[in-house]
Amino acid sequence: MNRRYFIGISAATGAAFAAKSSPNDTIRIACVGVRGQGDSHISAYLAMKNVEIAAVCDIDESVLNMRLGEIERTSGKSPAAFTDYRKLLEDKSIDAISIATPNHTHALITIAGLQAGKDVYVEKPCSHNIFEARQMVEAARKYNKLVQHGTNSRSGVAVREAMQSVMEGVIGDVYMARGLCFRWRDTIGKEPDSSVPPGVNYDLWLGPAPQRPFSKNRFHYNWHWNWDYGNGDLGNQGIHEMDICRWGLNVKHPTKISSIGGHFMFDDDQQTPNTLVSTFEFNEGGKKKMLVFEVRHWMSNHEAGINDGPPREDPPKTVGNIFYGSKGYLAVEGYNQYRSWLGRNQQPGPAKTGAGDNWANFIAAMRSGKQGDLNAGIEEGALSTELVHLANISYRLGRTLQFDPETLKVKNDSEANAMFTRNYRAPFIVPENV
Repeated sequence: MNRRYFIGISAATGAAFAAKSSPNDTIRIACVGVRGQGDSHISAYLAMKNVEIAAVCDIDESVLNMRLGEIERTSGKSPAAFTDYRKLLEDKSIDAISIATPNHTHALITIAGLQAGKDVYVEKPCSHNIFEARQMVEAARKYNKLVQHGTNSRSGVAVREAMQSVMEGVIGDVYMARGLCFRWRDTIGKEPDSSVPPGVNYDLWLGPAPQRPFSKNRFHYNWHWNWDYGNGDLGNQGIHEMDICRWGLNVKHPTKISSIGGHFMFDDDQQTPNTLVSTFEFNEGGKKKMLVFEVRHWMSNHEAGINDGPPREDPPKTVGNIFYGSKGYLAVEGYNQYRSWLGRNQQPGPAKTGAGDNWANFIAAMRSGKQGDLNAGIEEGALSTELVHLANISYRLGRTLQFDPETLKVKNDSEANAMFTRNYRAPFIVPENV
């Protein structure tokens, strides 16, 4: 956990990597974790020319077999099948792995993939804790490979223009950004521990997490709401908006973090908060800026018109960002739209709608062999993910954290710093020396 991990991000931008020799060469991808978001990875790669899904890996054989059948029907090809990512990485013909496993195994698989000479696309948040995020950055540099982070908005045409507009001063001197994550999520109820479902390699699924009995409320998707595996909605949907906030404010490390909230309305198995307000203070270049992030679980309004137009979603949501400046404010909706309002009369300013493709950008960067061609490189992903973890640490400890951007530690708080990492269950240990 050394400061050097986050120094020289821009200096490394133009570094050359081993590119495919020709744009027509087929890139062979292995998709790891294919139940939920992993299906989006598969769909993205199947739509690309000269990209082949060479292998599929999942600890649940029923999910694995379902995806294999879908890929064969769509492409006419039969990828290799694995339940253990470690066996998959022995295949030297695979160029890259695309990871959509639960958060607590992201770092482990990413670092192993880099050590095996693969480029990596890893879902957001890149890690389960701060130590892991920093180790992923270090490994990407050491092994000279590409790592794309799954913050899709970094490739969105409209969002990229919005961030450029903010930095160019369209709304003046920006002093605050807000991230909004208002999602309609029902109770998960209570479920007793039970036997492991047939075809599930539960030991591999647990990975670095503590040994404990199986429960479906800690398995498919609901793992998000358990601290051993997930990071709550702040680290689920919220990491997208957190990344946009930090991007637009043009900041790296905070000096102060304070979170309050709770798990309201439901008496169920969820551990993480469904309502949370986290405030960050930055002081870079002698100029203070604020970032306010809100997770709200149930009924909500559509602030700044975010998600207030057609098509209306059912259930409704308000997911986006608002930037406040001396000349106006700007709202980002999801990954593909922004609007702005200028002056005291809030006259409509620049606006745009336009999506992008983070997976296509990853493949393009592999072909060019240039880290600087990645829209969502791991250095930026790790910085934004670290904010998620700091906010959760503040919430769990019930106090404000004073963070030192030089040492990259919380000042005078050994308990908070201890939560930067975890006790790893052997042999699934994220290495200190990558």
